[in-house]
Amino acid sequence: MTTMSAPEVWIAGAGFSGAVIARELAEAGLKVTVYEARSHVAGNCHTERDEETGVLVHRYGPHIFHTGDEEVWAYVNRFSNFEAYSHNVWTTVGNRVYPLPITLATINQYYDSAMSPETAMTFIRARAEAILEPMNFEEQALAMIGTDLYEAFFKGYTQKQWGRPPKDLPASILKRLPLRFSYSGGYFDHKYQGLPSNGYTALVEGIFDSDRIDLRLGSALDPSQVPQDAHLFWSGPLDAYFDHRIGRLGYRTLDFVDERGEGDYQGCPVMNYGDVSIPYTRITEHKHLAPWELHAKTFITREYSRNCGPDDTPYYPIRLAEEKALLADYVRLAEAESDVSFVGRLGTYRYLDMDVCIREALDAARAFLASVKSGQPMPVFIKSPV
Repeated sequence: MTTMSAPEVWIAGAGFSGAVIARELAEAGLKVTVYEARSHVAGNCHTERDEETGVLVHRYGPHIFHTGDEEVWAYVNRFSNFEAYSHNVWTTVGNRVYPLPITLATINQYYDSAMSPETAMTFIRARAEAILEPMNFEEQALAMIGTDLYEAFFKGYTQKQWGRPPKDLPASILKRLPLRFSYSGGYFDHKYQGLPSNGYTALVEGIFDSDRIDLRLGSALDPSQVPQDAHLFWSGPLDAYFDHRIGRLGYRTLDFVDERGEGDYQGCPVMNYGDVSIPYTRITEHKHLAPWELHAKTFITREYSRNCGPDDTPYYPIRLAEEKALLADYVRLAEAESDVSFVGRLGTYRYLDMDVCIREALDAARAFLASVKSGQPMPVFIKSPV
């Protein structure tokens, strides 16, 4: 492939990764064909308007856009107006409600105290266990906040979310969550935060709005369909590309149970439930994810986590020792392929926020255009998943 008009590009998946790559290549003058097994774009970020209540529903769980990447923020704002939004999460534990992540408010409420930031910091450090190199989630939590707060806010929730004891999970999962000795309650710290006014599906539809993009919804792509002289960007599951020939990578999936009602159900967008006795992990009240809208009725979703079966939608890669070994085998198979690049959460078997998916998609599109110009092979992975 040596000329800009030569390569035919096929993309599997119409989420953010597929959409951004398609748009970037289309704007460079290439024709792009996109296959999507579902009847809609935006993948697990899909939003739709509930006819009965009028509420904009995050169909596959709440998605909050937050980033420190100025280019990515400018990119999404090309295709949608964004409303200012600071995400707040609460948790119910032992019939009491606390703010998350753990802040000075959480600490003082839990211990029925009125500690200053410095006093609270000293107090928590005295309860934290002296574990210099935490080897798992439980050790990381104990070293960070001690037994009381760990058992109240993380142990039960984590066990329900991942289906295994926290001591069997990597410490890196907890490292993503902040601990603040202030009353700042926003869940994310990024400079840019917001939600698209009309939902993520409208945003992604805007990205796909190009005469050079042939979008085929309701059509799953079999890799064997791709012409020999075309380049494929695969954002489906990495193991599915190889027809699971050496086994299935492990995922957790989610079951959603919806309920409509009058008024305001819980007064916040997301309420976690840390007690193991409650089978669901959280409840989303969707109208609070669009506070600029007013609705007399409400729409809530209870979320249940379980292991992902062959016919389920994969959400969270497990990435424990067994999965990482199998992943390494699939990466070796992938690196032996030509004219295919694996992108996105599923294609690289990583947990990626939306902004990171967009960043890597931009990088992938630019790398492809550079490879076309230079005649050099396109990398199989922009960022190695192992």
